[in-house]
Amino acid sequence: MNAYSLLALLFFLSPFLNAQIDPEIFDKYEGEKIQIDGYNIHLEVKGEGDPIFFLPGGPGNSHDYMQGSFGHYYKTHKAVFFDWLGRGLSDDARDVKEYSVEADVEMIEKIRIYLKLEKISLVGHSYGTVPAQGYAIKYPDRVDKMVLINGFHSGAMWQANCDSYNHYAKTHFPEKWKTVDSLRALGYLSTDKPLQDVYGDFPTKYVYYHNTELIQNVPKEKYRGWAADVYATIIGPDGDFDVSGSMINQDYRRLLKDVSAKTLIIAGRYDGVSTPEFAVQYKTFMPQARFEMFEKSAHNPYLEEPEKFYALLDDFLGIKN
Repeated sequence: MNAYSLLALLFFLSPFLNAQIDPEIFDKYEGEKIQIDGYNIHLEVKGEGDPIFFLPGGPGNSHDYMQGSFGHYYKTHKAVFFDWLGRGLSDDARDVKEYSVEADVEMIEKIRIYLKLEKISLVGHSYGTVPAQGYAIKYPDRVDKMVLINGFHSGAMWQANCDSYNHYAKTHFPEKWKTVDSLRALGYLSTDKPLQDVYGDFPTKYVYYHNTELIQNVPKEKYRGWAADVYATIIGPDGDFDVSGSMINQDYRRLLKDVSAKTLIIAGRYDGVSTPEFAVQYKTFMPQARFEMFEKSAHNPYLEEPEKFYALLDDFLGIKN
């Protein structure tokens, strides 16, 4: 199992979640299938007001965990959740080559057009920040606000974070890492099951800092929360060690200074997925953005420091409490 795909295994609601999180939120949305490029794409929209597109990570996750933590924003905005091609309740691509960052960027635009929206705001988490930035750069007149939660400004950053996590795993769990080294020496890639089983067994300290048992608010019924083929295509077949796919070609660093959308960037001090060493580079590449470091969080500050997180997000979105 890929290190990033551990997020897809978090199936139960944590008792530490903020009171804003509603375990029944999924029942309050109705899904529809819309036709885009000959595929059925799953879309859920609720609320009135300024529209916000919530973009999940992965790139193999469905919309569900984002809806579980951000679905309540329908009370103040038009909240838009959807599954990208090959993920969640959307159709699989006929050819895996159709999975790419660029295609995900275009999916945002096609859904905006379908909904007949003039401007949208984007809230992306982890991988979801990648198409969010790509969209804001390509369609600057269509973005009002953008929130990047524990994200990546480039394929180079994704690779550097993989290297960082692997160093952490090797130095903190040398007994387990011997098996990883042995499998790597035999030619196994991170998408091969023997290596997935070992790699996925490392503790999730890099995801949650204080409480590794924290888990996402997701539906009770069975759903496709992870699409391994999408991850392997966009990040590469050996993506936990050698990033390839369309992700490695993304580089927004020199373009972020020109993004006109009001932007909030959130990072976690103990994040092992989007490490602070590279997250703080946003201050240089995007000086016009507001940058907030969550000092008691790893990759999911909306779970680890919910009171601070939602107060910050509400303020940024102009919500009066």
